[in-house]
Amino acid sequence: MKLYDELKWRGLIKDEAGNDLAEKLNNGGLTFYIGTDPTADSLHLGHLSTFLISKRLEKAGHHPILLIGGATGRIGDPRPTEERQMQPVEVIEHNFQCLKKQVEDLFGFEVVNNYDWSKDINFIDFLRDYGKYFNINYMLDKDIIRRRLDTGITYTEFSYMIMQAMDFLYLHQHKNCNMQCAGSDQWGNITAGIDLIRKKTGDEVYGFTMPLVTDKNGKKFGKTEGNALWLDKNKTSSYEIYQYLLNSDDEKVIDYLKIFTFLSKEEIEAIETKQNEHPETRIAQKTLAKEIVTFLHGEKEATKAKEMSEALFSGHVKNLTKEEIQDVFKGVPTFETNNNINIIDMLVNNKIASSKREARELVNAGSITINEEKIQDENYLVTNQIAIENEILVLRRGKKKYFIGTIR
Repeated sequence: MKLYDELKWRGLIKDEAGNDLAEKLNNGGLTFYIGTDPTADSLHLGHLSTFLISKRLEKAGHHPILLIGGATGRIGDPRPTEERQMQPVEVIEHNFQCLKKQVEDLFGFEVVNNYDWSKDINFIDFLRDYGKYFNINYMLDKDIIRRRLDTGITYTEFSYMIMQAMDFLYLHQHKNCNMQCAGSDQWGNITAGIDLIRKKTGDEVYGFTMPLVTDKNGKKFGKTEGNALWLDKNKTSSYEIYQYLLNSDDEKVIDYLKIFTFLSKEEIEAIETKQNEHPETRIAQKTLAKEIVTFLHGEKEATKAKEMSEALFSGHVKNLTKEEIQDVFKGVPTFETNNNINIIDMLVNNKIASSKREARELVNAGSITINEEKIQDENYLVTNQIAIENEILVLRRGKKKYFIGTIR
């Protein structure tokens, strides 16, 4: 399958500019760029589809450049409803250095910073050399601008499109860059750059966008409980990413395999057949989780995350280490308790039960387990001998409500 056809099959092309884009993609040899602003010190899972498509293009003989917007990051791209909060310059520089290292480690891409060629442009030159090429009516017609007209948009945000177009022009002139790839929300900025290059140089360049990746409810992929899943394993553990992917919707998981893995069409279709025949095995979700975590953090981390997930599912939490439990149960209510304490007192003291009466009812009904062992004796003493590493208690009330205790 040729590259363009494969990208279409994977659902990775939404908008495209350039009449012979398919031929250019199939023939290889293009220098192209993708961009991101240093709004945080790590990429998150939502960024991954863009960066993986760059890897696909690189494997097909194209040359990728990653632009981290030290200049555009100082301005902020227009948000759908309100102006983005400007970050301190020191934070932007710190984030740039973190992202640069992360991308170089993960992908090996060439990294550039648009601050390097933007910082010395004065305001008069900006207007004379670039501003005169942008028609206001043309800019107002772009979705990224139009969606903010009712609520209001500042000149700073309005200028973002021009700055991104300048980036494309600079890379075209200095690095022979002839294509830009981005998410679908950047289509207006891409076409603005293509138009600027045509007006300034007469050259034809190319661009395409990728659809926004969402779950079945339209929520952005890579978000959980309002928080981003970071690619930096010190911010989001391998287990958290693995578990998130393991919970992918059946109706979306095959699409995710196409977008986020390098498995072939034949391999993905075979997985889809097995999934349809035996959905209870969740082979597609398990494959997705293994492939992504392996790519991001290595095979050892993927194996560890899989074992942690299986230990929790099978009830074998005693096989986990203290650190693994902290990963598995991140965000679960915690408590501290004394050694050799009566089970009823421990439940009441830590508000796991509202009263001694409720605590007795829970114990007698078999609704309390500690490290997956059911406690049904009101006189049971909780000691560090039953704790994991003589310290940690994984307490479950009912079927799903967990608490993590530490014995002092």
